[in-house]
Amino acid sequence: MDKLQRSIYVLLFFFLSFAGLYFSAEFLIPVALAAVFSMLFIRLCNWLEQHRIKRGLASLICILLFVSAIGLIVFLLSWQLSGLAENLDAMKERLTSLLSNLQNWLKEQVGISAVQQKKIVEEQSKGAGGGAGSMLASFAGGIMGILVNTVLVLVYMFLFLLYRSHIKKFILKLVPGGEKTEADHVVHKAGKVAQQYLSGLAAMIAVLWVMYGIGFSLVGVESAIFFAVLCGILEIIPFVGNLTGTSITVLAVLAQGGDSKMLIGVLVTYMLVQFIQTYILEPLIVGEQVNINPLFTILVIVLGEMVWGIAGMILAIPLLGIVKIICDHVPELQAYGFLIGPEKKSIKKTGVIDKIKGLFS
Repeated sequence: MDKLQRSIYVLLFFFLSFAGLYFSAEFLIPVALAAVFSMLFIRLCNWLEQHRIKRGLASLICILLFVSAIGLIVFLLSWQLSGLAENLDAMKERLTSLLSNLQNWLKEQVGISAVQQKKIVEEQSKGAGGGAGSMLASFAGGIMGILVNTVLVLVYMFLFLLYRSHIKKFILKLVPGGEKTEADHVVHKAGKVAQQYLSGLAAMIAVLWVMYGIGFSLVGVESAIFFAVLCGILEIIPFVGNLTGTSITVLAVLAQGGDSKMLIGVLVTYMLVQFIQTYILEPLIVGEQVNINPLFTILVIVLGEMVWGIAGMILAIPLLGIVKIICDHVPELQAYGFLIGPEKKSIKKTGVIDKIKGLFS
């Protein structure tokens, strides 16, 4: 009975925690993003401090590098977007033609006339929020919110890096004296997991940029670098990002007037890149730093989207990896850590990836 009661309390704790995360999302999302991203720069910050650079300046250098990386991505996207803007009129004509063909197909197959289709679209537009003015105001508000949250994330990152030792000492003061060594190990391991996952993900995205860029260029997609960078960036969102990026590329090819060969080429590029990513890049670059089984990987991504939207999907895997480490080191929660983790295999791996890893070990 005691075990059942304890399990109920734990489940109630998780339920109340997720409810709190949902209602305080506006405050917690920038804090969580900054905390996870700052873990990516801890090693670099330590290296700078070892070379007699003060912690404040080292933290500032890390933030500037982060901003520079984001600026480079934005520059690549805007540079290629300007090329797309030159062909905007032709793309509009192509989209108009496609919509006209779709209307004719609906009229012939479903029996919905063009007038009825237009009426349905107008009713949906009215129900969605009332005209172009409200849509413009909503868009402007969204852009302003993104800018404010970006500044907050950068400020929080700088402060997390600057006061990381102070925060770590606070965590250690929360545990009894005999467990401080174990708690220190847990804190170090949790930070290392998030750091390795994010650095591996960044390296994999860079490789995907190259592969998508080569593939889309060979197929003949206009502004191939733009769509390659877009598909790579969307890999930040597991499972959903790669499908979204490829769908946008396919729609752009249709708007550009691409033929069936170009569409097939884009899909073949996507499948080939996904094969290389799944069986080579992820095991070799990302590896198993976040030791979570596929079931809970999908569940936590869906739950993250429900609680925090896109930010929740991005943060879901590294945060669950940290939670698993905590569960593995707390006796009362080890069962949950076992449930989240992958099934142990007694067969020793001798695959190609393990041999390649052995060369670099």
